[in-house]
Amino acid sequence: MSEQVSRWDVFEFSIKGPAGGNPYLDVNFAATFSLGNRDVTVPGFYDGDGVYKVRFCPDTEGEWRFVTTSTDKALAGLSGQLSVGPAKSGVHGPVRVRNQFHFAHADGKPYLPFGTTCYAWTHQTVELQEQTFKTLADGPFNKIRMGVFPKDYIYNTNEPLFDVYEKRADGSHDLDRPNFECFRHFETQIGRLMDMGVEADIILFHPYDRWGYCTMTEEQDFRYLRYIVARIAAYRNVWWSLANEYDFLLDTKPMERWDRFFQIIEEGDPLRHPKSIHNGDVDKNYDHRKPWVDHVCIQNWDVKKTLDWRAAYGKPVVNDEPEYEGNIPKEWGNIDGHELVHRYWLTLCRGGYIGHGETFLDANDELWWAKGGVLHGEAPARIAFLRNIFEEDAVNGLTPMLERGTTYKRVSAVQDGDVRYIYFGEHQPVEWALGLPEKDGDWEIDLIDVWNMTVTPLEKGPLPKVHPQRITGGSHITNQFAAAFGLKLPGRPYLAVRIRPRKTH
Repeated sequence: MSEQVSRWDVFEFSIKGPAGGNPYLDVNFAATFSLGNRDVTVPGFYDGDGVYKVRFCPDTEGEWRFVTTSTDKALAGLSGQLSVGPAKSGVHGPVRVRNQFHFAHADGKPYLPFGTTCYAWTHQTVELQEQTFKTLADGPFNKIRMGVFPKDYIYNTNEPLFDVYEKRADGSHDLDRPNFECFRHFETQIGRLMDMGVEADIILFHPYDRWGYCTMTEEQDFRYLRYIVARIAAYRNVWWSLANEYDFLLDTKPMERWDRFFQIIEEGDPLRHPKSIHNGDVDKNYDHRKPWVDHVCIQNWDVKKTLDWRAAYGKPVVNDEPEYEGNIPKEWGNIDGHELVHRYWLTLCRGGYIGHGETFLDANDELWWAKGGVLHGEAPARIAFLRNIFEEDAVNGLTPMLERGTTYKRVSAVQDGDVRYIYFGEHQPVEWALGLPEKDGDWEIDLIDVWNMTVTPLEKGPLPKVHPQRITGGSHITNQFAAAFGLKLPGRPYLAVRIRPRKTH
């Protein structure tokens, strides 16, 4: 009898097997799923107490069959079938790169990442984790950066809820024996995020460690990576972030090992979830041109360089750490909400994506960026506002206008089809025409106040006056605008303009 599964949901096959010795080291287990002439091999894993599992996310409707393989005869040759029906309402499948610089779900629905960072939230008390879920449910974020391992860092020095690996009698960790309870809890939280429509950007390694996780041997690293991929790759909302600040780990994990990490993920992830890697030093970006990197994950406060990163790497740019809204005595953690919102608009209107983080001092050291909990800043409401604006007309992705023009190194402008956005940022013109449509028509024009969250209709106006200008070589340019009309503006900073064909209902 077939088990009924919806497209892009998780199917799990579980079987009892040998428990002696150390199956994490000694037993390989996998299954091949078949539909027609298509075969998909998925790695399985040991879940403790003699239980072996394999998880599969079917991407196609139909009658699938599977058969297991294993180094243990008792686990080999087991078979079954599953009947895959349509996706549930609201489920659009895993996110993938689309149109070179952008993202979409597997069914084609555009996906604009509006992520936040909570590095060690799954390692906190159950009560604090529940508060994090509530905050996410009420907030603007559709992606969260989160680490597999706990973190030893200022404001984040408590012991984790669960050890990731078993403790020996002397208190050290046996890095060849996973704590299955920890992994079960971690994937449960991923599943809950999935049900909420929140992507889980999984940070696989980081340098802030006192438990020995960042100094595992190469063999232990590879085994851990295969294990976590086998456990969670079937969740449609997973993204892979190989590291937070990988360059701070080069003393223990050389560059060639990072390259191999990407390949191991590809070998075990048939859904091909997005993969990237995050730098610490702004001058130590990984070479995102490598073919196994799907998108550029970057840490840099100078968001006006977004155009440069697009040109350098030719892939989607996600600046996950443009600095955080907060007040801690760290230069990366004390910009105000206004500045963070400004950086959001700069980034999006240069064809990139950007992430949120919050670091306000707290008597209990419960800072959102580290542990989740509650948000205190002014930026999230404005992020919700801009997310609604950009998602409303999203089709193919935001393409920078006149990327090589010097004007757009200052003022930011993008378009998606017939829809244009111009963000003036710190500039405060009272007249404008550059980047406006060249053909007159029935355009809906709106003035957007990015901080006060208002949208005000604008009327077409006359073109600003111009004067011919001598250029190098003695010739002249007319400086005539190509636009069919101009705009009159209030003459204050942090405004944007949206121009789109008027909608008829």
